[in-house]
Amino acid sequence: MNPRRVGADFVVFTKGYLRNPIGLFFSLIFPIILIGLFGLIFSVSGSSTVTVYTENLDHHSATSVAFLAALNQTGAVKIQVVGPVTNESFASWLAQQGYPVGLIIPAGLESSFTNHTPVNVTVFTDPQDAQSSGITLGAVEGVANGFNLKAVGGTPVLGATNQNVGSQVLKYIDYLVPGLIGFSILTSPMFSMVEISSTYRKDHLFRQLSLTPLTKGEWLASKIAWYIVLTFVSAVIMIVFGVVVFGSHVGFTLGLIPFLALGPFFFVSLGMLAGSVARTPEIAAVVGNIITFPMMFLSGTFFPVSGFSPFLQNIAHALPLYYVIDGMNQVMLFHNNTRALFDIGIVAIGGALTFIAAIAAFRWREE
Repeated sequence: MNPRRVGADFVVFTKGYLRNPIGLFFSLIFPIILIGLFGLIFSVSGSSTVTVYTENLDHHSATSVAFLAALNQTGAVKIQVVGPVTNESFASWLAQQGYPVGLIIPAGLESSFTNHTPVNVTVFTDPQDAQSSGITLGAVEGVANGFNLKAVGGTPVLGATNQNVGSQVLKYIDYLVPGLIGFSILTSPMFSMVEISSTYRKDHLFRQLSLTPLTKGEWLASKIAWYIVLTFVSAVIMIVFGVVVFGSHVGFTLGLIPFLALGPFFFVSLGMLAGSVARTPEIAAVVGNIITFPMMFLSGTFFPVSGFSPFLQNIAHALPLYYVIDGMNQVMLFHNNTRALFDIGIVAIGGALTFIAAIAAFRWREE
């Protein structure tokens, strides 16, 4: 491995990459667009209350008014009482107005409550708006449980408070930034190397490179070096954007460096391996997508793996990107160095094996 030849090829490849606006867009701009979109969506949805349109058929009795006041006091929902809906069902009226949730207080609520007779309020939800539906159901069930306790003369003893895992100040954007850094580590090297390896072979550029002193290992090492540099630049941009625009609490730490180096090392090698086993650029693109897309959505990039079914969690734990993202979460959010070291070991070993396989798989000349 000659450092001078690696450096020379690094300079040549860098100049070519910087002249490619598409590559720069997907490497540096596209992840920022994703941070902006997800940050805006979840910062708004996370801070606003859900308006619940309510029809009170109990003639605004004291019990019904107290029940609705208790719902307002939860801070999760805002009760908006509407007049009796005529000529159509309340469910149809909600759908026509475009309201995702609604509530009906039945006639006789106060009488049933006073006489300890079972009575149900009716909650209308829209399956297409799972967040609003879940918040409304949770609030109504919580207040109903409180009223049931009061009805039997009980006194609340055990309560619950809510805090975020790792820190009270963490928000969705704090978990999103490491995920999108991982997204950038995956996509830029994978798609680029799959295309390069198949196109170079088709255009006989590898045959021309075989006439130079450059070895296969040196050629691949220069690509790894470039994507490591690109990853560091992309990570800094995304961290700064998250902090300045959305007030993210993540920052650049020394523990992040191994993942920003080993991640590109792994996926440049994997992209080269995938492109080498494919006979044509078209097949190489299919192979690259088959490898890349499951990792995009099952490794914790946009959604926490802990929320997946056990079956999908097992699949996630078999994906290399999971350990890159999990390791960055550990060092950036939870300061769990022990688990981060485990993730580093997985990525380092996997990267070394993939690098060796990539070197063995591609040829300067077709047999």
